[in-house]
Amino acid sequence: MTGRFAAVLAVRPDAVRPDPVRADTMSSPPGIDAEEFRLALLEDTYEVVAGLELVTPALVLDPPDQPGAEAVTWPGTPIIRERGLPAAFAALHTLGADQAALLAPDAPDLPPLLIGKLFRALGGAPAAACQAETAQGADGLVALAARLPLPGWLDAALAGVDLDTGDALGLLRNAAPRPGQIPQAPAWHRIRTAADVRLLDPGLEGWECTRALLEGHPLSS
Repeated sequence: MTGRFAAVLAVRPDAVRPDPVRADTMSSPPGIDAEEFRLALLEDTYEVVAGLELVTPALVLDPPDQPGAEAVTWPGTPIIRERGLPAAFAALHTLGADQAALLAPDAPDLPPLLIGKLFRALGGAPAAACQAETAQGADGLVALAARLPLPGWLDAALAGVDLDTGDALGLLRNAAPRPGQIPQAPAWHRIRTAADVRLLDPGLEGWECTRALLEGHPLSS
């Protein structure tokens, strides 16, 4: 294993803390089972990290009992059963990570280049983030990368923040001891509602599981 890990967070919708900033909830397109849709998004996101060079892919299960989520991984993939971002980062450090990125489970077409940008940013900062972009603006995070072990201020700040927290980046930056501690990679979208399906570009390679599940369903309304 390398000292650089990228882990996808397999978080069931019923395990996500309510966020008053964002009122929508995960939903699937009409005619598609919600759990099948969730697992297709998860598998495609996992395939993005599994294809990265010099990076060990991992899966974080929250809650811990998700056999369907475990089934999407390649043999030998580290499986972490922890709740919350600080515990997930700590578990990855125990596995040998000195740098790690945690990814939302619903970014099936995320370009690997963006994850690479996060890791490169860690050369000059303790953490780096990719914001989730919506038509209304930034809304949570697609990914958060950090050098490990986490500095105390970031560990404490993450106790009340997850990737679904609408103003996550602002909250983390406010907790930083000085500016420039959490640079950004370009923003990307997440597929959190049926309406978000229109953000998928059929011309982009990848997201094969989601593509197959959506076959016969239009990508725009």
